[in-house]
Amino acid sequence: MQPARIIIVMGVSSSGKSTIGQSVARSLHVPFLDGDQYHPESNVEKMRSGTPLVDEDRWPWLEALANALSAAADRKDAAVGACSALRRAYRDFLVEKAGEPILFVYLKGDKQTIGERIAKRKHEYMPASLLDSQFATLEEPDPATENVLEVPVTDSIEKLTRTVTDALDHLKTFKRKQ
Repeated sequence: MQPARIIIVMGVSSSGKSTIGQSVARSLHVPFLDGDQYHPESNVEKMRSGTPLVDEDRWPWLEALANALSAAADRKDAAVGACSALRRAYRDFLVEKAGEPILFVYLKGDKQTIGERIAKRKHEYMPASLLDSQFATLEEPDPATENVLEVPVTDSIEKLTRTVTDALDHLKTFKRKQ
């Protein structure tokens, strides 16, 4: 893995991106930015109506998130974000717009497990009907060619947080004393 100040927890809807991202950020004492907060209202309305986003919808959102993560990392030496980042092109775009390496933490889970999770939650604008489009869009990151740490969604929050923070040797100074 390439050292990075920006960590993005990625995966399909209901994989636990925000929960794990917040936990990792707390552990590192750095800011957490939820990618959902950077969507323009037009994207939110599309998703709320059950219409999947297309690439033209995503580029401004991804650029805004990359800029915000870079600025947060400049202020606090590191930052953690949550973003689906489902396609390689989106991940490459985030890295390009941030202007620095990003470590993607891929929360890997099968459709059945994620489907059970999405059925149990109420998201403001991400209906369960969009889960199929999420998996159809997903291009799993390749650890041989991308800066990625793959972790299973079935691990506990504590175990996932520990796995991620243990992999961040270059950021150990931010970790809480155990």
